[in-house]
Amino acid sequence: MDKLITISEAAKRLGISPTTLRRWEESGKLIPERTQGNQRRYRLSQIEPATHLRQQDRKTLAYARVSSHDQKDDLERQKQVLELYCAQQGWTFELISDIGSGMNYYKKGLKRLLNEILIGNVGRLVITHKDRLLRFGAELVFSICEAKQVEVVMVNKGEDTTFEDDLATDVLEIITVFSARLYGSRSRKNKKLLDGVKQAVEDSRT
Repeated sequence: MDKLITISEAAKRLGISPTTLRRWEESGKLIPERTQGNQRRYRLSQIEPATHLRQQDRKTLAYARVSSHDQKDDLERQKQVLELYCAQQGWTFELISDIGSGMNYYKKGLKRLLNEILIGNVGRLVITHKDRLLRFGAELVFSICEAKQVEVVMVNKGEDTTFEDDLATDVLEIITVFSARLYGSRSRKNKKLLDGVKQAVEDSRT
């Protein structure tokens, strides 16, 4: 029997949002039946053939990130690498960027990226290196991408050449926040602690 299912059930089976299904209806891609109460109903026989529509409708997102404003040049370099790579593949894409620690899960761009993935709008994620996504926890995001059938493309699969510098910056930012909370941002103790940490970071880079 060709079962009728709701728009929510159809969206779940296809791995997309109900909003996408409504957009498909408006464009004539996938037309549902209507109940007497004017509710949308989809036949299971419609869902499997509609899989190819999902892939066509989902977008490619490219994501770039650096830890601090001092690294804006590196951010621009990442953007250029992503733009060139996507252009070479012939992909139409949207670029999202963040300036913030790789240990911070609450960056505006990252939150937008995850939301787009979770609601099923993304078919491909392009990054220069996994550490550009998150310093720790990138594998969790990749697992979400796998569950949502999002292809993850890493342009640079080797070691990130700025790993040590970026990690040092992340650690310095964390210590800055906690020392400011402990001593006050303008206190002598706070300044002395931060000067010592900065010197240790500089020494580790030489």
